[in-house]
Amino acid sequence: MSLSAIKKFCGSLVLATLSMLLQGCGLVYDAVELIHPLTHDEMSSICSRARLRVGISVEPFRPFVFPAVYTDEGIRVTGLDVELIREIADALTAHCGGAMPIVPVLYLTRFPDLFIKMNEGQLDLFISSVSGTVPGANPPGLWFSPPYFHEDGIGAIIQKPEVAERVWAQFRKQNGKLDTLAAVQEGFAGLTVAVQKGRSSHLYAEANLKRIRMVICDSLPASVETKDLNIDVILTNHSILEYVTKRVWQDWRLLRQNDGTPLILTHEDLSIVTSDDHKKLQWFLNNLLFRLEESGRLKHMHRRWVGAEYAPTRRATVEGLPLEITQVPQHYDQGQCRLAGEQ
Repeated sequence: MSLSAIKKFCGSLVLATLSMLLQGCGLVYDAVELIHPLTHDEMSSICSRARLRVGISVEPFRPFVFPAVYTDEGIRVTGLDVELIREIADALTAHCGGAMPIVPVLYLTRFPDLFIKMNEGQLDLFISSVSGTVPGANPPGLWFSPPYFHEDGIGAIIQKPEVAERVWAQFRKQNGKLDTLAAVQEGFAGLTVAVQKGRSSHLYAEANLKRIRMVICDSLPASVETKDLNIDVILTNHSILEYVTKRVWQDWRLLRQNDGTPLILTHEDLSIVTSDDHKKLQWFLNNLLFRLEESGRLKHMHRRWVGAEYAPTRRATVEGLPLEITQVPQHYDQGQCRLAGEQ
C-alpha cells in the first residue's frame, strides 16, 4: 500500500472513530460515571451514606444539651437540641425514601471549633443553641436557619447582692427613661465578667463593655467552677441561666431589673447552622422548621425542656443519642478560664 493510501485510511479511521464517539457520547458518559461517579449534592450524599453528620458542643448548655451520661444502653446525651436532631433525622429518612433510616452521628467538639469543622466539610450541620442574630456571629461561608428558639437573649447571673445594687442604682438615675446598655456599662465598670469563648456573650462584651475585667472561659461550667479569678458576673443565654440557677447552681441567681423582671442585655434567636453552599439542605431545614412551628411541635418541645420538671438522666436513658466512648473524657473536661489577652 502506498504512503498516500495509508494516510487516507488512517484519516478515515479517525473520522469514523470520532463519529462513533459522538453518536455514542451518552454511553461514554455513562461509562465514565460508573468508574468515577459525579459529585452528588449534599442531600443525595446524606441519603447514600444514611448518616447525618451533626456537630454539637462538648460544653453542656442545659436545657439544650446536657452532659453525657452512662446508661444501660451505653453513653447518651439529651436535651432540646438533641430532640431537634432526631426530628431532622426522621424527616431526612422520609425524604430519602425510608428504605434505610438516616442515623444522626454526633461529633462533639469545642464550640468555636464547630465553625471550623463546618467550613472544612466535616459536618452536614451543627446545633448548639447558637444565635444567628447577634452581630459578628455569622462567619462567611455559613448559613443560619430561621429560628427554632425565639426571643432568647443574653442574661447575667451573680452571687453578690452588691453587684445588683450597682446596676439598680444606674437604672434609678435614669428617672424612668430606660437605657439598659448605659446602666449595664456603668454598673459593670471595674467588675470581673466571665463569658464563654466564641459565644454571643463574648461578642457582646467585646463590643459594649470596655471597662470590665473580662474573663474568657472554655465553657459555662468552667466559669462557675473557677475560684482564683473572683468572678462577679457571668453572661450567656438567658434561657440557659434561668435553667441552671433553678436546678443546678442555686448559689448563683439571675440579675434582675429594679421591678424584678430578668435583665436581658440583647435579644437573640437560636438557629441551625450549615454551609452556605448547601442550598438544598437549607431549603429542607427551612421547610421542616416551618412545619414544626406550624404544627405546634416546636412549642411542645420548648415546654418539655424549658418549662417542665423532669430528670435529665432518665430522658437520656429513654431517648438520648449515643456518643463514641472516646469523646466522653473530652466532654467532661470543661476547660479553663483566663483573663482576656492571656494565651
